[in-house]
Amino acid sequence: MNSATTIGRNGVQDWIIQRVSAYVLAFYTLFLIGFFVTTDVDYPSWSALFGQAWFKIFTLAALLSIGAHAWVGLWTVSTDYIKSAMQRFLFQAAFILVIFVYVVWGIQIIWGL
Repeated sequence: MNSATTIGRNGVQDWIIQRVSAYVLAFYTLFLIGFFVTTDVDYPSWSALFGQAWFKIFTLAALLSIGAHAWVGLWTVSTDYIKSAMQRFLFQAAFILVIFVYVVWGIQIIWGL
């Protein structure tokens, strides 16, 4: 199925995006759990972690993965269950706007822009 609203050009690419983004999110979650377990988390330690460029990049990858994962999932669910083209378009447009706002806001927070 070719559609302008999918991230990939076909279902296989969307499937790969789902899997890769799931792995990035899993690694990020496991890292944060490990950080919380092994560190006495306070503002200086949290600030020091986010002060490192590699962790900002890792967080950015996780943020972009959340956006991609959510979009592929919402697109799949909406095309399966919302049959009216106008309702589906409005649903997808609303959620892509929300995802876009969250990603831009997250980038501003991570990089201090």
